[in-house]
Amino acid sequence: MMVSEITQEEQAELDKALYDALTPLASAIRSRQTGLPADRMWAADPAEVALSVLAAWKVMDAEVRRLTAHAAATAGSYGASYEQMGAAWGITRQGARKKWPDAVSRSAPAAAGRSTLALFGGTAELVQAPSGDWSWTGVGADGASAAVTHGTRHATAEEAAAHAGAFLKEHAVDAVDRS
Repeated sequence: MMVSEITQEEQAELDKALYDALTPLASAIRSRQTGLPADRMWAADPAEVALSVLAAWKVMDAEVRRLTAHAAATAGSYGASYEQMGAAWGITRQGARKKWPDAVSRSAPAAAGRSTLALFGGTAELVQAPSGDWSWTGVGADGASAAVTHGTRHATAEEAAAHAGAFLKEHAVDAVDRS
């Protein structure tokens, strides 16, 4: 199994980025819990403050799991196997299948020059023209649809997927409960 290692410098940068992202969320949670003004909400019993931070980490953990499932689905939509996903995650093929049961389609492989992208509750179909350029059509989770306009083709599948993914993200429907 392949496990990605990061350097100490990368670990330090990651820690900083995560704490920077956590701080406003922890503050918002703490503010709701205490009803105190911002300048006083952290002046409390250290255990209560630490529990507010722990609650914020729980929210972040759920978001990381959700985004990880999206990444697995995206990899699967490009033809990645459970074996490959397991290797990337440092688990077995069976473990990957259990972790992301819908990431890999059990149907026949997509025809060359064609793939489906499923993100943010919506889907987009990527199609390669005989010229080699790529186009896409998509339907967002909110029901909005879009397509590449005539003459606006993308040079690679990745470029088309990036544009389609941006559309799908823009037309996502926020889940009420992500826990």
